[in-house]
Amino acid sequence: MKTTRKELHDYLNQLLVPEEFTDYGPNGLQIEGRSEIKRIAFAVSATIESATKAVEQKADALIVHHGLFWRFHGTRALTGPFSKRVFPLVRNEINLFGYHLPLDAHAEVGNAATLASKLGISSHLPFGDYKGSPTGRKGTLDTPLKASELKEKLEKITGRKALLASPDENQLIKSIGIITGGANSEWVCAMKDGLDAYITGEMSEHDWHESREAGIHMLAGGHHATEQFGIQALMEQVQKSFEIECFYIDSNNPA
Repeated sequence: MKTTRKELHDYLNQLLVPEEFTDYGPNGLQIEGRSEIKRIAFAVSATIESATKAVEQKADALIVHHGLFWRFHGTRALTGPFSKRVFPLVRNEINLFGYHLPLDAHAEVGNAATLASKLGISSHLPFGDYKGSPTGRKGTLDTPLKASELKEKLEKITGRKALLASPDENQLIKSIGIITGGANSEWVCAMKDGLDAYITGEMSEHDWHESREAGIHMLAGGHHATEQFGIQALMEQVQKSFEIECFYIDSNNPA
């Protein structure tokens, strides 16, 4: 089966509603390639590795969570490593789509939602507030776990070691707020909502101290590791909706 660039773009925008978010960069089509799409690659990030593999596996489009353009980078020349991300896609007419906060927040295929489901939170609600928009999910574990047990479960799910800042690792955890990736300072949202624990990707030195001193069990499972499931869920959704060939490009990223 096949689709068009416009049909895929319209579908992704309708599903992920990027206009609802004030993001760090543009969401949607970031590099325009060929108009007809028969094979789609998915990856967490647009890197030299994912661009190269998209070319090697003859993808017509690459859909990622972390795109190429960020406001904090400012204007960038097409030189050095950055050019090696861009040129393989341009030369081979591969469309690049990037969805950042919209994919973090989505209630079904989002990063936080998919991680919540894997942890055993069957029902969850919007959580967090980034410039007026929730970018995570919160809910209650179907079966409460000790803080140490929750850490072990998170590690099994993500396939990497997690950090745990805990006032008492033997305390039972019921309610959890999740914002994946680099939302380490947002543990305060869990405190304000009266939750037991907070899960994200990264943890700073001062957040380790301050969260546990505030009585919040804070876990950091890795930026990439906590954001691998949303893009895979999106891939399954696209594959089902378009009956089109899709494949996932994994990355050995410990960060």
